[in-house]
Amino acid sequence: MEIVLRAAAIYLFLMIVFRISGRRALAEMTGFDMVLLLIIGESVSQGLIGDDFSVTTALILVATLVLIEQGMAVLKEKVPAAARWLDDVPLIVVQDGEPLPKRMRMAQVDEQDVLEAARSAHGLEKMRQVKYAVVERSGAISIVPKKP
Repeated sequence: MEIVLRAAAIYLFLMIVFRISGRRALAEMTGFDMVLLLIIGESVSQGLIGDDFSVTTALILVATLVLIEQGMAVLKEKVPAAARWLDDVPLIVVQDGEPLPKRMRMAQVDEQDVLEAARSAHGLEKMRQVKYAVVERSGAISIVPKKP
């Protein structure tokens, strides 16, 4: 039972850490970010396994983590408020060419991020050409250009 509780505690901790780090951080992973995730995985594995390196322990851990993830999926499906908190919702950060600074800070994006997405998706050069910029749940920025 201790193994299951360890898995649940670490799952909850990692979920909170990644939620706080923001969706933009996850959407724009660099090589260093990948190395950092590997280090986190290695650090967490010791806390999960403790002194028991048996196959049984590993199987119980995997099953526990998968069951927790499945439970979260069911929770998000049944309770929309939980889905909004756990996965967040798309956030409009530019409306009719005007940046919304408070929302941009919440989403951890700046005008340069929006302009980069506008250039790459639609060839837009100026903020005033953007009708809406939306930071999606994945962290990607979607651009809706103004009609010419």
